[in-house]
Amino acid sequence: MGFATRMESSPYRDGGTRNDFVPWYLYEGKYVYLHASRFGLKLYDRDDSRFDVFLAYRFEGFPYDRVPSSLAGMAGRGPEVDFGASYQRSGPWGAVYGEYLHDASGVSEGNELRLGYNYEWKTERWRLRPYLMLAARDEKLNDYYYGVRPNEATAIRPAYQPGAGVNGQVGLYGAYSLTERWRLLAGIAATRWANGVRNSPIVDDRVQLSGMLGLMYDFSLEHAIWPENKPLIVKVMYGKSTDCNLVSVMRLSCASTRTADQTRVSAIEVGRPFIERLNGWPLDFVGYLGLLHHDERDLQRDFWQIDAYMKAFYYGFPWSDRVRTRVGFGAGLSYAQKLPFVEQRDQTLRGRNSSKLLNYLDPSIDVSVGDLFGVRTLRETYFGFGVSHRSGIFGTSQLLGNVNGGSNYIYSYIESKM
Repeated sequence: MGFATRMESSPYRDGGTRNDFVPWYLYEGKYVYLHASRFGLKLYDRDDSRFDVFLAYRFEGFPYDRVPSSLAGMAGRGPEVDFGASYQRSGPWGAVYGEYLHDASGVSEGNELRLGYNYEWKTERWRLRPYLMLAARDEKLNDYYYGVRPNEATAIRPAYQPGAGVNGQVGLYGAYSLTERWRLLAGIAATRWANGVRNSPIVDDRVQLSGMLGLMYDFSLEHAIWPENKPLIVKVMYGKSTDCNLVSVMRLSCASTRTADQTRVSAIEVGRPFIERLNGWPLDFVGYLGLLHHDERDLQRDFWQIDAYMKAFYYGFPWSDRVRTRVGFGAGLSYAQKLPFVEQRDQTLRGRNSSKLLNYLDPSIDVSVGDLFGVRTLRETYFGFGVSHRSGIFGTSQLLGNVNGGSNYIYSYIESKM
């Protein structure tokens, strides 16, 4: 888990440099993986070859914060989600790969075929990976992002269709181990767009530069404190919406759930311990996956939400040997089938946009039921209170729809190890 800042010279004329905050979640399982902006299923995975299918976020589109004069009066061009398939072949000489991507969100309905090569150098602390890539894009994809429609044409911006073309990209990614678990990440890339795109009246005819700088904490199982026998953790919760902000609830200065809408949530979550007693401290890390139901009280149709997050628990209080008490804080991603009513209402009043995909935070406090009632078999069963929080990190993240705002639900819960 970590975060990164993306820096990119905009391909659009007078677009300047764009900065973007990206929550960084990297998970590599036997059948499933999550790579920041890509979620995939491994259909075939061997030492020297791999085939998978995935959903990937495409970081393209008009600037959201400052529209340059070259784009004035044009309909917005937003990012899309691609469905793709990838095959990679690797050896001591490096790795070659091919990817096919198709717009699954109905934004451009375009397609792209990528062919690439990379090679990784490793030392005790460094990992460096230079790469080369060619990307063949069809006319739908290029026309959507870099074309000018007839109704958008002006005297200085004629109607234009870039058509299909092939881009070239070179880059270098690197990771440096600061400690056993902390990693410093960095990357730089240069993209040469196809002639059709470069000749567009809204595009700067130059090489596009991009970079990334981030910090990541490694939870991987190669470390000794990964639990050998990982129990299944089950959590059941129920809560109500609140007009209190997250900080006020955590400071116990606001805890009212008397809202005009009275919307409610209920959820079941399953988790697995990742780290127990980090560095010998009373600090555990648990990963959760949850299915949450929104009861919208007839304000709109009810719907479901998926939450995935990593949570730290601290339990080193002086009284914990008598009544074990935990304070937890979780961070991850949340995807809702529909926009929750409270988010729609508040964002509309503020004149801000909303997004189904947002950052997820989950602070909580609980106590051992077994310790409270003197039942040893229930010592690993906890009762507590928490906050289910969705937000867009103050509008700084394109991945989260550049949303500034969100929602909070105060809930109670029971959690037990099976």
